[in-house]
Amino acid sequence: MTSDPLKSYRAKRDFSITSEPLPKVAGEIMDSKNAIFVVQKHYSRNLHYDLRLEVDGVLKSWAIPKRLSLDPKQKRLAIETEDHPLEYAGFEGIIPEGQYGAGTVIVWDIGIYENITEKDGRIMHISQALENGHAAILLNGKKLSGGFALTRTKRGWILVKMKDELADSSKDILKAQPESVLFTASKEISKKKMKGFSKIFFTL
Repeated sequence: MTSDPLKSYRAKRDFSITSEPLPKVAGEIMDSKNAIFVVQKHYSRNLHYDLRLEVDGVLKSWAIPKRLSLDPKQKRLAIETEDHPLEYAGFEGIIPEGQYGAGTVIVWDIGIYENITEKDGRIMHISQALENGHAAILLNGKKLSGGFALTRTKRGWILVKMKDELADSSKDILKAQPESVLFTASKEISKKKMKGFSKIFFTL
């Protein structure tokens, strides 16, 4: 991680125009067990979904151009983007025209995840797993649950649902649950995690 992992995030945005959160520094570095994940539905030039994982005080981020799938046979390209601040997990709104990522953003899913990437019978730290190009995670969100894998290829990262009891090749979860979860997510995330997030989360 660079000395300022959010430098690129700041450089791409004019915070006098956009309502996206302006962080001063990266967040607290915490253990990857029970870290935050968020999936934001982003209507920009094309509808896509942004997967973000809390790693070492920031949200590691990937844009997924195609629809998320619970089918292990459906591999989804995940394009790595700049690190985002932890505060971004609570962001919903309209990014103005002319700004990077202009369009509407909603929090489609949010929760916690557990890193289950193993090497030689031991759990590898999530940052090391991502650096090595493969991470296995267990999601516990309002909508997404179970195992998912991120793997780096020559084309970019690939996201795929792992084969477990929560895999479902017949369910279109995006069609079944298209709405925001912002007002229902706070019970699933501890107040320690929520420190510094939008006050709107505390609608218990």
